[in-house]
Amino acid sequence: MSSFPQARIETLTEKKLVGQSVSMSLVKNQTGALWAKSIPLLKNVTNAVSSDKYSMQVYPENYYKPFNPNNTFTKWACVEVSDFDDVPDSLQTFLLEGGAYAVFDYVGRSTDTSIYQYIFAEWLPKSGYALDNRPHFEVLGPKYKNDDPSSEEEIWIPIFKKTLP
Repeated sequence: MSSFPQARIETLTEKKLVGQSVSMSLVKNQTGALWAKSIPLLKNVTNAVSSDKYSMQVYPENYYKPFNPNNTFTKWACVEVSDFDDVPDSLQTFLLEGGAYAVFDYVGRSTDTSIYQYIFAEWLPKSGYALDNRPHFEVLGPKYKNDDPSSEEEIWIPIFKKTLP
């Protein structure tokens, strides 16, 4: 990929999500297995607000200080729902709080980590924003194709405006 997408700043409103989660690290990545077992269950959700899927990461505070690929976090495979009234027993609920996010419209393979290197090493330090301690997620819409170079997804990174000293 020759150039990276520009970020747009969005204010997310609270979302109700249902899905499955697993504790993992980047070294012991279980994303494929999580999605393989979750997709058939997510198809049974009757009150999903769209066909979009959410790939969400919930990092512990100070996960990035210092960054270590062996650090564990919780990975979610989920969909947004209108309410938590009819959640299948096999799925968990998650209330995603609102707030400011930097959103990147990414085209490329989901296994290409260079977009994240760009976001955290280049864009974020120059942006006037700091990383917030809220979930990160990707919206996998109708143009998402797993690990395809023409795949499209939105990458949502939680941020807050830096204050000047």
